[in-house]
Amino acid sequence: MDVTVVGSGPNGLTAAVVCARAGLSVQVLEAQPTLGGGARTMPDVEFPGVRHDICSAVHPLAVGSPFFAAFGLADRVKLAVPEISYANPFVDRPAAIAYRDLDRTSEGLDDGKSWRRLLEPMVKRADEVVQFLLGDKRSLPADLVTTARLGLRMAWQGTPVWNATFTGRDAEALFTGVAAHTISPLPSITSAAAGMMLATLAHTGGWPIPVGGSQAIIEALIADLRAHGGTLHTDTEVTAPPEGVVLYDTAPTALLRIYGDALPSSYAKRLRRYKFGSGVAKVDYVLSGDVPWSDPRLADAVTFHLGGEREDMARAEAAVAAGRHADPPMVLAALPHVVDPSRIDDAGRRPFWTYAHVPAGSTIDQAEAVTNVVESFAPGFRDLVVATRSIPAARMVEHNANYVGGDIAVGGNNAWRALAGPVAQLNPWATPLPGVYLCSSATPPGAGVHGMAGYYAARTALRREFAISVR
Repeated sequence: MDVTVVGSGPNGLTAAVVCARAGLSVQVLEAQPTLGGGARTMPDVEFPGVRHDICSAVHPLAVGSPFFAAFGLADRVKLAVPEISYANPFVDRPAAIAYRDLDRTSEGLDDGKSWRRLLEPMVKRADEVVQFLLGDKRSLPADLVTTARLGLRMAWQGTPVWNATFTGRDAEALFTGVAAHTISPLPSITSAAAGMMLATLAHTGGWPIPVGGSQAIIEALIADLRAHGGTLHTDTEVTAPPEGVVLYDTAPTALLRIYGDALPSSYAKRLRRYKFGSGVAKVDYVLSGDVPWSDPRLADAVTFHLGGEREDMARAEAAVAAGRHADPPMVLAALPHVVDPSRIDDAGRRPFWTYAHVPAGSTIDQAEAVTNVVESFAPGFRDLVVATRSIPAARMVEHNANYVGGDIAVGGNNAWRALAGPVAQLNPWATPLPGVYLCSSATPPGAGVHGMAGYYAARTALRREFAISVR
C-alpha cells in the first residue's frame, strides 16, 4: 500500500482522492462503524425515517471550495439552495435576513447601505476572497487589491472598532451571527475572517443543503476514491504506525499515542502543549411540524443564528471563552427539510439540527437551554418536540475522536493556527517523522467542510514522497 489515510472526514477523503487520482494505491482507515467524520448523516434511533446530520448540516463551501469546484461536487451531489441563506431572529422585532440577493438583503435592513458597503466589493470578487481565505497562506494572493480590501474589512469587524461599521442593530447582529461560527471571542480577526467569507458566499452561491444529508458529500468522495482503486475500512482504530506514507485526518495529539517515543522530543513537547478550543453541545430534535417562528418570513429559512443582539452574542462568546456557561447560550440551528422534503418521514416528522456553544469539556446537557432559546423566538416550539437527542460537549468524542472537549474545529479556529498549523513550521502539513503528514482541520486553512487541508497535505506528500506534482 502506497498511502494510508487515517480518518474518513472530508479532509481525509479529499487527501485519499488526490493520492488515488495520482495513480497510487490508497486505503482509508476509520475507527467508527460509519464513514464521514463530521459530515455523517445517521437515522434517528427511534424514528429511522428521520435522519440527523451528526455535525455539519449546511455547506456554504460545497461549491465555494476550490477543491470541490475542481472535483465537480455540484455535479455529483444534489444541492438545494434556499433563497434565505441565514437569518437572525429577534424577540421584539422582525428578524434580520441574509438573502442570496444582496440588494434584497440591504433593502430589508435598517442600515442597508452599510451592509452593502461592507460586502458588495467582496461579493463582486467572491472567488478571490475564498481563494485567499482557503489558501495555503504561503503563496502570493492572485488579486492583491481584493486581498487588501478584505483585510481592511476584517480589521473593521475583527477589532474593537467593529461598532463603527454599522449604524443599524439588525445589520450588526446579522454579521455577528455568522462570525460566531468560529466559537471564539468577539470581535477577533478569526471570527471576522470567517464572517467575511461566509457572508460573501451567502450572497453568491448561497448556503446549500445536500439533499439526503451531509453524508451525500461523503458518498461522492467515496465513490470517486473507489473508482480510482482506493479501499476503505471501518471499525479500524489505529494504535500503531501503519506502513508506508500516512496522512492523519486526526487531532495532532493522536500522534503522541500512535508514535510515542519515536517522535522527536521537541515536537512531542509542543504537541503536549496543543490547546483545543471551546466546545459545542449537540441537540437534535424530532419535530411533528414546522417551527412557529414569530416572524412568518422565517418559514422559508433553513439556517438560524439564535443569539439575539450583537452585544448578547459577544457576551455569550466571552463567557464560553472564559470557561463559563452562557445564559442563554449562542445557538446555531438548521431545518434542512425546508428545501429537502426527503428529510420528512411518512408520519410528517422532521429533524431540527442545533448546537450550543459551551466551555471546553462541558458535561452539562444543553437540551433544556436550547429549547428555551428556540421557544423565545418561536413560542409554541416546545409542543412540537417528539424526541430530543442531546450530546454534551464532553461526549462529542464518542462520535468523532477529533472533537476533544467538544471542539469541532480540532483546535484550528484561531488566526495563528490558520497560518502556522498545529506546531509552527514552514510546512504545517508535514511532521518530523518520515512519511507522516497531518491533514485535519488543525492544519491550514482550518475548520469547515471544504477539503482544502486534505488537498494541501496530499500535495505535500505527493511531492516529497513520490515526486508527483499536482495543481
